Amino acid sequence: MSFFDKIFGGKESTPERKSFWKNIESEEDLAQAIESSYHHTIAIFKHSTRCFISKTVLKNFEREIDNLDHKLDLYYLDLLEHRAISNKISRDLEIRHESPQLIIIEDGKVINSASHEDISISQIV
Repeated sequence: MSFFDKIFGGKESTPERKSFWKNIESEEDLAQAIESSYHHTIAIFKHSTRCFISKTVLKNFEREIDNLDHKLDLYYLDLLEHRAISNKISRDLEIRHESPQLIIIEDGKVINSASHEDISISQIV
């Protein structure tokens, strides 16, 4: 990997995601996540895998989660692979699309959201 690739994230293979993420890869996955929100608060992280800012925000957020004392249900959505699902989230939950974006859901409704540098574990706890 070249010096510039290390800095700007080019040609880098997709880094392995932390084990606490539950992937949303279908409308059924999204429906299950929303259903879970009726039992406890959930969070969906919408991530653009080609965006340096999104990668940085994701890494910082994962560091915060690693230091958290209690377990949360965290869902991960790759925007480039599953844009139709991202659009469905925007429509169904009546929230403007942003990337990166953290959406907090309780009882099937958005209770909080953040994007870019505002994404933090404090949005959830």
